[in-house]
Amino acid sequence: MPHLSLEYSANLEDRADIAGLCRELHAAVMASGLFELGAVRVRAFAAQHFAVADLDPRNSFIDMSFRIGQGRSADEKKAAGDKIFAAATAHCAILLAEPHFALSLEIREIDSELSWKRNAIHPRLRGK
Repeated sequence: MPHLSLEYSANLEDRADIAGLCRELHAAVMASGLFELGAVRVRAFAAQHFAVADLDPRNSFIDMSFRIGQGRSADEKKAAGDKIFAAATAHCAILLAEPHFALSLEIREIDSELSWKRNAIHPRLRGK
């Protein structure tokens, strides 16, 4: 159930490699050792309309929301978050050097009784 969603300001379209960031974040999620390959999803959505801080048109952001299923310790969640945020920080180093960029990550744990799933990818990747 690890789903990492990125919402980013559309003014980053020509200034950031969002597809590359998604691949790097996928690698960071897998490097945590906590999640099965067939369950990992990383996706990005551009916010076409936004108002950031002092409304300077150069202001931009990437906001990451990582939804995971229950069953991991606080230390495991923290370590996964640290890996993901470090990957994002490295990828966005040039943007972070500017005084107009904000990067954030939040981990949300999903209540298993209120989450329904069917995944046809798992059997293929598990070799069944």
